[in-house]
Amino acid sequence: MLGRTASSLFWMSRYMERAENMARLLEVGHRISLMPGAIEGHRDEWRSTLLSAACDQSYAAKYDTITAQKVADFLIFDESNPSSIRSVVRTARNNGRAVRTALTRDVWESINTTWNDLVAVNPAELTPDRLPVFLDWVKQRSMSFRGAILGTMLRNENYYFSQLGNFVERADNTARILDVKYFILLPKATDVGSDIDLHQWGQILRSVSAHRAYRWFYRNSGYKAWLVAEFLILREEMPRSLLFSYSWICTALAGLAQLHGKRYDIHAQAEETRDGLRKGRMEDIFQSGLHEYLQHFIQSNNQLSRDIATTYNFP
Repeated sequence: MLGRTASSLFWMSRYMERAENMARLLEVGHRISLMPGAIEGHRDEWRSTLLSAACDQSYAAKYDTITAQKVADFLIFDESNPSSIRSVVRTARNNGRAVRTALTRDVWESINTTWNDLVAVNPAELTPDRLPVFLDWVKQRSMSFRGAILGTMLRNENYYFSQLGNFVERADNTARILDVKYFILLPKATDVGSDIDLHQWGQILRSVSAHRAYRWFYRNSGYKAWLVAEFLILREEMPRSLLFSYSWICTALAGLAQLHGKRYDIHAQAEETRDGLRKGRMEDIFQSGLHEYLQHFIQSNNQLSRDIATTYNFP
């Protein structure tokens, strides 16, 4: 396969996953902003949303103040922001169009329909009370795209590169959401364990569609920081966890190795991360610092993405 084709498939899936993840980050900020006491200075949920999306500097270059409306518009519609939902869906569609013959009809129609419906949305009509409905729509469209890939594409190079993009992006997002909650939203030690603290952990779980799964998995344990972190980092049963993501990354890389008859350094690199997650213990992670752990993971995950591009000759 040409590196250009592999790159387009990888980034097509990565950008569609990013659209969903941006919707989830916005949902976290919106939900927490509705909590009593959310206007207190130390609970700057919209600033933390920008930081977690790595859009704080580009936002500051355009706006002097942080408001819910400005942040939502910047992260959803602003085409000068390459990480906005409109920008990433457009880029995903462009990548898909570049490799149209490598996609099934269902995959292409899913991504094309999403773009056509998105450009028809009038930003002025997206009032705060309608924001949750819109964010749910973005998530549903991303899941429809992913379902089309899983249900209709041959298990060949096209499929494996698409899966790589999807789960590299998902791992990055889960780590960022956790880091925002633990390091940015509640820096005051006096808040830890409070009712607001526990409520925010519940909102984090809801933002990754893991609230009911967490309650079922841990039964009557309630919201506990170390259990929520364990669920989203070390539990392979949770489909948005870091371990689940890396298990799929390794599966996709193994599929490519079997097709090509050759392994590369990135295979061992991904497997090392997966095995480290499988052997990980939350006691050790919290002792060394959850923020530091997540920051190291994000950097390592970004490095893997760059190494995948180099290995398979992405342009």
